[in-house]
Amino acid sequence: MKNDPAGILGIIATNVLAIAIALWQQWPLVTLLWPYWLQSVIIGWYSRKRILALRDFSLANTSGFDRGLPEVTKRSTASFFVMHYGTFHLVYALFLWSATRGKVHGIAPYHVDALDLVCMAALAVSFVITHRAAYRRMIAADAQGRPNIGFVMFLPYLRIVPMHLTIILGVAAGHGGGVLLFGALKTAADALMHWIEYRITSRAVESPA
Repeated sequence: MKNDPAGILGIIATNVLAIAIALWQQWPLVTLLWPYWLQSVIIGWYSRKRILALRDFSLANTSGFDRGLPEVTKRSTASFFVMHYGTFHLVYALFLWSATRGKVHGIAPYHVDALDLVCMAALAVSFVITHRAAYRRMIAADAQGRPNIGFVMFLPYLRIVPMHLTIILGVAAGHGGGVLLFGALKTAADALMHWIEYRITSRAVESPA
């Protein structure tokens, strides 16, 4: 479980597809953020499912998670995660909407047409396939160990924050046409965080106590 070559290759493939579509459609960086936003929502969806699917878990070094019964604790943790993660992505979506319309200083408006929406939907499907496969491997690993429910809840943030900062910093710096450069940096950050996530999960499997 220490390495997940299939998962990393899947992440690289879906990111390369996103960059290729962005170059083909001549998307500015801010438009490329929309499918990456969808990817984050998908990660959140499977993270919630993973919390609820935990059979045995640790509460070590957590504060306020324990609700007495395992099922109640899982539901409470999943609900808090959805509220916090969902609020973050709602604010993020409002920023993207404003930026796409040119309401953010320094960012030119971009008209999203029907073909753009079809491409984004196709990318969303590819992200679902990739992360569903990763979710299944994570569930299998969780069943062999005793993962910390706090770590499981916070892992998605470790995963998504670096990959989004990479692109957002590019947009803020005015690199509107740097899709290839910042897309490649985002791909590297995404793959690295996926590897770290699996390393953390591996240690939980190897040290179930």
